[in-house]
Amino acid sequence: MRRTDRLYTLIQTLRDGRIHKAVDLAKRVGVSERTIWRDMETLMSSGVPVRGERGLGYKMTNPVTLPPLNLSLAELEALHLGLAAVAAGGDEELRTAAQTLSNKIDAVLPEDRATAPKNWGFAVYPFADAAQGFRHMPRIRAAIRARQKLAIDYDDPAGDFGRRVIRPLKLDYWGRVWTVTCWCETGADFAVLRIDRIETLDVMPALFVEEQGKTLMDLRAREVRPSNFSGQS
Repeated sequence: MRRTDRLYTLIQTLRDGRIHKAVDLAKRVGVSERTIWRDMETLMSSGVPVRGERGLGYKMTNPVTLPPLNLSLAELEALHLGLAAVAAGGDEELRTAAQTLSNKIDAVLPEDRATAPKNWGFAVYPFADAAQGFRHMPRIRAAIRARQKLAIDYDDPAGDFGRRVIRPLKLDYWGRVWTVTCWCETGADFAVLRIDRIETLDVMPALFVEEQGKTLMDLRAREVRPSNFSGQS
């Protein structure tokens, strides 16, 4: 498992708000406890609201979602894309300027930890991964507004590549990686898919209406009680 996939899996695991011991997390992703310690330090330094200590366990204090801001999503994407591109460049002066600009943005964001994570412009995932998904964002946003089904070719981190038909429900921002929460008609269940893992995306002519058991409200109700749904895709 690539490190970026492992970190994403750890984030999804911690989303339930429970305390997870390092030994259990290590078994889940197939690494040593020492590696988990390093991964947790990486997530914390990237702004993911994880708390914990070695020997006790780790938990996520709040879900990392993007709330309404004065910036539109398109403006936030453009700003993030620019910062990430400059930070990935070879000009030291510009890299420093991008970092200070990111700090200034952090300083004026609300203190509520449900906002985009601190240092969101310089999180753990490679810039190339984020850029891979940006091309799909406009059509996914439009499909959420129009309640339009999407047909996608998805490269699952577990290696399961295939065609899926989904009902996109919402977008979430995880620090350089965006996910789409959806009802997957192919799998007949909810799924949280990384947008950078979508190889191709086609907008289908079919619209969908809200059906019992397939809405965001249904998903939230399921997440507050024990369930087999892990949210990992």
